Amino acid sequence: METQNFQPEQENIKQKSDKSEFRRGIAAGMFGMLLIVVIAATIIGVFWKKDVLQEKISEAGSEESTQESTKDTISSSEVEKKAGTIADILDQYYYEDIDEDALVDGMYAGMVDGVGDPYTCYYSAEEYSSLMETTSGTYYGIGAVLTQDAETNVVTILHVYSGTPAEEAGVKDGDIIVKVDDVEGNSMELSELVKHIKGEEGTTVHLQLLREGEEDYLDFDVERRQVEIPTVEYQMLEGKIGLIQISEFSDNTPEQFDAAIKDLQGQGMEAMIVDLRNNPGGVLQAVCSMLDEILPEGTIVYTEDKYGNRSDYDSDEACLDIPMAVLINENSASASEIFAGAIKDYKYGTLIGTTSFGKGIVQSIIPLEDGSAVKVTMAKYFTPNGNYIHEKGIEPDITLEYEYLGDKDADYEPMQDNQVLKAIEVLGNSTNE
Repeated sequence: METQNFQPEQENIKQKSDKSEFRRGIAAGMFGMLLIVVIAATIIGVFWKKDVLQEKISEAGSEESTQESTKDTISSSEVEKKAGTIADILDQYYYEDIDEDALVDGMYAGMVDGVGDPYTCYYSAEEYSSLMETTSGTYYGIGAVLTQDAETNVVTILHVYSGTPAEEAGVKDGDIIVKVDDVEGNSMELSELVKHIKGEEGTTVHLQLLREGEEDYLDFDVERRQVEIPTVEYQMLEGKIGLIQISEFSDNTPEQFDAAIKDLQGQGMEAMIVDLRNNPGGVLQAVCSMLDEILPEGTIVYTEDKYGNRSDYDSDEACLDIPMAVLINENSASASEIFAGAIKDYKYGTLIGTTSFGKGIVQSIIPLEDGSAVKVTMAKYFTPNGNYIHEKGIEPDITLEYEYLGDKDADYEPMQDNQVLKAIEVLGNSTNE
C-alpha cells in the first residue's frame, strides 16, 4: 500500500481499520457522549456545509442556496438528535462504566470506517505513534519479534535481531516470556505487553524466560536502546549472483539496500536476484529511491487523484547495469508492485513467480493536532507504461509456483528454492550471452 504522509510523505501497508475499536467505543457515559455530539456536529457540519457556504458566497441571497443550507442544517440536527438519544440509552442501561476516551476514538474511527475503504482509517495518538515506529524502521526497545498464542496468550520470542540488546543479553529464538519486570507474560494482549518491554533509551527491562531444555526459568536484564529493524538480507550465490531479500520498505531500507549492493559488488557480483515475495509494501519514497539507483532516466511510477492531478516519481540517468531477476508472489503488494512493475516496463529484469497482490491505490496520512491521524486513499498509481494494476496484480514473465526442495523442518536454504533456482538459470543464460 502506498501511503504519502503530509509531514513527511510516507507509505505504509499495514492496515488499522480496527472496527472493534469503534464497536467498543460506542459505550459511554452521558458526559462523554454529549461531548461527542458537539464534536460530531462540528465535523459533520464542515463536510456537509462546505459546498453550501461556497455557493452562498458566490450566489448570496439566492433561493437555491437557502434551500440547500436548510436541508444540510436539518440533516446535521437529525444526527445530533439521534446521537443524544443513543447517549441517553447508554447512560441509563449499559451495565458497566465506560472508557470515554475510547468512545471518542471509536466515534472517529467509525466515521472514517463509514467510507467503506479498508485502506482509509483513523489512528488514535497511540496507534499513530506506533505506526511511525514501524515505517521509520527504528524504535527504542530490545530488538526482538514476539508472537502470541491466541488461545493461551503465551508470548514467544519469534526472532532476535542480530546485534541488538536482546542478542547481547542472551535471549534466543523460541524463548517463552514468563514475566516482563513484574508483569505476567500471558496476562494481557501482546500490544499491551510490548509497551512494558519498550521504553526510554538506556533503561533496563527484566525478562524472565522459559527455554526448552532448561529446568529453571532464565533471568535477563536487557538494556533498551535504539533498534534499527533490518529489512534487507543478502548473500552471494553460485555464479557470482547476488541474492537480496527485502521484507518491507521502511525509511531505512534504501540505505540497507545500497550497502548490500556495494558489499556484493565488492565480492564480484555479476547478476542480481531481488526477492520481494511476501513483501507487503511500505514507504513510497523508499521504493522510489531504490529504483532510482537501479533504473535509467525516466518515470518510475506516477499517481493521479480524482481531479486528474498527476504526480511523477522519476529516476535519473545513473543506473545499475547488470542482469536481474525479481521474485514475486500473491503476497507481494503495493510498493513491491511498484518495484516489480517498473522493472517489467523498462524490461530491466525478469519477473519470476506468481501474480502479485494487486494494490494500485495510494494513501496519505494526515496528522491531527492531538497526535492522532487519518489515512485516506487519495490517488491511483500507474506503472511507467500507464498500467493500473489494482485488483489485477502484475503477471510474472515466468510463472512458477513455489516449491521447497529441501528439508522443510530445517533452516531455509536458497539453493533448495525452486524459484531461486529458476532465477539462477535465467541469469546464467543472460551472463553467458
